[in-house]
Amino acid sequence: MYGSDKGTDDSERTAFRRAEKKYKLYYDDTYKSSKKKKLPKQVDLSEVIDFKRILECYNQDGALPLGVNATKCDLDGPVFCLENRPGFYFIPGALSLEEQCQRIRESLKDFPQPPNRTNHNAIYGPIQDLFIAAKEKRVLVEDNEISASNVDSDTEPSVINGNSNGWKFVEENTVSSRRGTCKSVPASALLRKLRWSTLGLQFDWSKRSYDISLPHNDIPSALCQLAKRMAAAAMPTGEEFKPEAAIVNYFASGDTLGGHLDDMEADWSKPIVSMSLGCKAIFLLGGKSRQDLPVAMFLRSGDVVLMAGEARECFHGVPRIFTDEESEEISLLEKRFSSRDDLHFLEYMRTSRININIRQVF
Repeated sequence: MYGSDKGTDDSERTAFRRAEKKYKLYYDDTYKSSKKKKLPKQVDLSEVIDFKRILECYNQDGALPLGVNATKCDLDGPVFCLENRPGFYFIPGALSLEEQCQRIRESLKDFPQPPNRTNHNAIYGPIQDLFIAAKEKRVLVEDNEISASNVDSDTEPSVINGNSNGWKFVEENTVSSRRGTCKSVPASALLRKLRWSTLGLQFDWSKRSYDISLPHNDIPSALCQLAKRMAAAAMPTGEEFKPEAAIVNYFASGDTLGGHLDDMEADWSKPIVSMSLGCKAIFLLGGKSRQDLPVAMFLRSGDVVLMAGEARECFHGVPRIFTDEESEEISLLEKRFSSRDDLHFLEYMRTSRININIRQVF
């Protein structure tokens, strides 16, 4: 994502880039030439703010660390603020376990559905029912490479593109019999390579703007109501948050989100509502320049972050997610997704993080 660091001295990097490098996942190369499993290098996490621990202390005796304030709103718990980052709000454990599971199911089954767009559109066009296809171990093949006579008559491929040169899902054994003669990719691999999907008004990444002419599905009502409830703490007095667009980010082990600004919305006084699901991550909140030293904090499943006003001008990113059993912290999700029907969700979430960012565009 960042390109090569070869020949780049730490003194030449920005403060934000140095922090990204500090927390990024690197592997111990001690066993590079052996068959032993590579282990993640140890990272000094002593300076990472832990709002879960802050909440526990606050509930116990009202104590807060220097530079952290708490405010009350119409939520079950307090909302924390950083004195040196006006407009930034952290709500630990804001989403109930039931809400987390519902958002995870939607993020994998519903949100990537056409006409919503994903990172796969550029290569494969709109993909229908990707999660179901992965669950059924189906394979995506180029439509013009396999004629109808080569496909089992009992197999009804899911046509994805509306043209003859599109792609379709077929049974795995169909591709095996034609190995080497068609372009194909397992649905499970595509699911693992899913990096983003868009809800509501669609964002055109090539133009870095919203394209209101693109077809789209509305943001589900329940998610809208949840976003409004969370956004209230950061909204100007007397105004209500209007969820108009959302970007869903999907992280696997080793994935990062480089330092950036969310600056395409018209009114920065309205917050971005950011919901975390799945494996624990580190979030970096910088300043208005990449040279400003960022603050690092943990994000856990169910946490919500709000960024409004001045905080919208701050660089931010995710340099690391934790997928090892000791650090992933998804035991409650594992218990909830333990039924046979949910095992595919559990398998995915054991090594993944999902982030839903909801915005008011106009």
